[in-house]
Amino acid sequence: MKIEVLYPELCNLYGDLANAEYLARSCGAELVRTGLHDAPRFLTEDVALVYMGGTTERGQSLVRDAFAPHLEGLVRRTDAGGVTLVTGNAMEIFGEYIENEDGSREAMLNLFPFHADRHMLSRYNSLYLGKLDNMDIVGFKSQFGHSYGLNGDGLFRTVRGAGLNPDMKAEGIRRDNLMLTYLLGPLVVLNPPFAKYLLGLMGVTEPALAFEEAAMDVYAHRLAQFSEPERGFIYH
Repeated sequence: MKIEVLYPELCNLYGDLANAEYLARSCGAELVRTGLHDAPRFLTEDVALVYMGGTTERGQSLVRDAFAPHLEGLVRRTDAGGVTLVTGNAMEIFGEYIENEDGSREAMLNLFPFHADRHMLSRYNSLYLGKLDNMDIVGFKSQFGHSYGLNGDGLFRTVRGAGLNPDMKAEGIRRDNLMLTYLLGPLVVLNPPFAKYLLGLMGVTEPALAFEEAAMDVYAHRLAQFSEPERGFIYH
């Protein structure tokens, strides 16, 4: 079993790479890293999970250019049931465009019909509490904009915090097992039930997690904190 990390030299902010490393350690998978100038392994090999984390604003353009020739391969993989997780601002790469403060637009991969704004002097920092089916999801956001143009359920259903934008409850995007979310950092490590869910999608029977008892204890503590009515959620 292989887990592929795309463009780790660029997509490595906020400890995001720990997501793939934790899943690999939990199931004994081989962790393979695909550089910006390499063809993704999922095009020619059996890969259980493809992962892409957040990057800088300049990195978004570089990743767009590197991944554009392989987008159809990702669509085929998704249609065949392949599991892919994209976190942080990397999700914006799969929209139509990113609009800057001056009104200029940077075209993106146009896989989904949405666009992102970008306000470099107005960072949005927030805790997040949401649901995936009956599963509680905790996480963090730190981003220079939001996404607009999509309707539907998204990946997570927001309980507290912002969805794709502050007016939406839907957070992230899901097409079959292709999952994109603004949540960043070690999202999978913070949410052991979600980690097990991903392992199940990857074909792991009776998934068990590395350091599962400790991970569940920390998750329960954080979930209780995020559920406190007086807990502040948005920071500027």
